[in-house]
Amino acid sequence: MYVLTNGQLIMEEQILQHHAVVIENERIKAIISEEDVAKFNDYTIIDAQGGYISPGFVDIHSDYIEGIISPRPTSLMDFNMGIREAERILISHGITTMFHSLSIYKDDGFSHKPIRNPQNVNRLIDAINETHTSEHLIRNRMHARFEIDNIEAVDRFIQNIEEGKVHLISFMDHTPGQGQYRNLEIYRETLKGFRSMTNAEADVLIAESMNKEKITLDQIKEIAQFALDNNIAVASHDDDEVEKLSLVKSYGTTISEFPTTIEVARKAKEMGLWTVAGAPNVMLGGSHSGNLSAAEAIEEQTIDILCSDYYPAALLHSIFKLSDEYGQDLHKMFQLVTLNPAKAVQIDDEIGSIKEGKKADLIIIEKMDDGFPVVTASIVDGKLITRTMYR
Repeated sequence: MYVLTNGQLIMEEQILQHHAVVIENERIKAIISEEDVAKFNDYTIIDAQGGYISPGFVDIHSDYIEGIISPRPTSLMDFNMGIREAERILISHGITTMFHSLSIYKDDGFSHKPIRNPQNVNRLIDAINETHTSEHLIRNRMHARFEIDNIEAVDRFIQNIEEGKVHLISFMDHTPGQGQYRNLEIYRETLKGFRSMTNAEADVLIAESMNKEKITLDQIKEIAQFALDNNIAVASHDDDEVEKLSLVKSYGTTISEFPTTIEVARKAKEMGLWTVAGAPNVMLGGSHSGNLSAAEAIEEQTIDILCSDYYPAALLHSIFKLSDEYGQDLHKMFQLVTLNPAKAVQIDDEIGSIKEGKKADLIIIEKMDDGFPVVTASIVDGKLITRTMYR
């Protein structure tokens, strides 16, 4: 039983001053005035030192786990060790719910990481699923990113959904000439960055990729409907044309990940889709592949959600960067990493905000002397997970 006091509460409607959060068992029991904290003298008091008391971050798209388990192109670490090490890093950045985004490729044209081998992907899906019933720190969930040329993997993909191992799906098409890689020159340079090759060799790979067989639209609709029937949200990926939005929405998509232009992001919101951008995009001042600027899109109110994508620290730092450097409302920036993603994946009835009756997933954020934000305490399911004291 805890009382979190002396902090600024990130509530659904506002940043609330002079109040405290009472936690009992797994749940938030009450929001009380700080004057009433003394009444809870049999609870453990946690002093937020004037920092922010926020819902834990909900990250619905990150392939960070791949780099932890496969830190080098030829290295493959123990999966359980990788998950446990990733958890410790993620919680230090305030991420209490992680949708590990695993790419279900037929073959990876870029890095040839062993973790993207189909057998290893299936092993990792199973390992993530096993965390639910073993000792763990955060909520580990599975975001299955299905590459639409991976025809042979359809049955296993459906089986994983049926067995409850998948909690979010997205359909990906990394064919050069559209989507994230509509600029063929950027695609060619990206290939050459991963492997030593000439322009001619890169052009051969580009041509092969452009002519791959893919699953049909009817198959995509069938898989999407199966996911929806199992209360799993469906996302599209790298939407690059307004016309594509109508197509993806026709098979039940509710999330548009990484729209490539401001026009597409604006239209996606008009159509009622949740829009997602990468927090590293904010930190870098733009997209690494020449697409939409997340900060500009947020300024135009066309982005609903930030994800860490590949760099977990970016979630925490991007919301303060957007507030401090771009003049955005800090309360709204917190929503990008808490309540909005929880709503998008349909778990906001339990987590995503500080509200009586919800699960107690909370973090305390303090700022160091130079203004650098740090997570100094984290609570998941009502349990105190970490305390960090800077000296």
